[in-house]
Amino acid sequence: MYRTQLLCIITAVLTLSACSNHVKVSGDYPAPLIAPLPVSAGLVLDGDFTSYIYQEDVEDRWGRSIELGESQSQLLRTVLPSVFSGYTEKNTLPAFPARNAQLWLHPSIQELQYATPRETRLKLFEVWIKYGIKAYDSEGQLLADWIVTAYGKTPSAFMKSEEDALNAALVVALRDLGANLTLQTRHVPEIKDWLQGIQTGDSL
Repeated sequence: MYRTQLLCIITAVLTLSACSNHVKVSGDYPAPLIAPLPVSAGLVLDGDFTSYIYQEDVEDRWGRSIELGESQSQLLRTVLPSVFSGYTEKNTLPAFPARNAQLWLHPSIQELQYATPRETRLKLFEVWIKYGIKAYDSEGQLLADWIVTAYGKTPSAFMKSEEDALNAALVVALRDLGANLTLQTRHVPEIKDWLQGIQTGDSL
């Protein structure tokens, strides 16, 4: 009887521990206030991106599972319609030529790292995310392939739980991604040259 009760207690503890090691990122992402680029863009959000879950390999590290795909997709769906004058979305690269958008963007997550309060010796989490962005013209020619980084940390040391604190850091990182995409995309050298060609009528 004692062993049965002990086994039940251990099972319950392990179950609660497993739950506390999973964070599904959730937050609000404001649309940027910016003059849009005079071109239409297509966003390719494939299954790897929309369902992305980070899995930590170190067994005794807190926060081993981070469900990021839905929230990072929400961020891009909010930001990019404000960056470009036209917007469409697909879950795979289109069959080129694809005339319903002049520029096609295909993001992927390259790397995610985070630091826990135990590691930072502060009551906060820090998050670093690296994204790769490939840009194609309407004919399917690869125009650019660049890296966009995002950084976030817990905005307050007095969160209700570690889950809330890590989620807050990840939301800040995604907002940083949105700001970087808004400001940097038009200045990527290959994109900048392509845009100049569009404006002068050299490229369609």
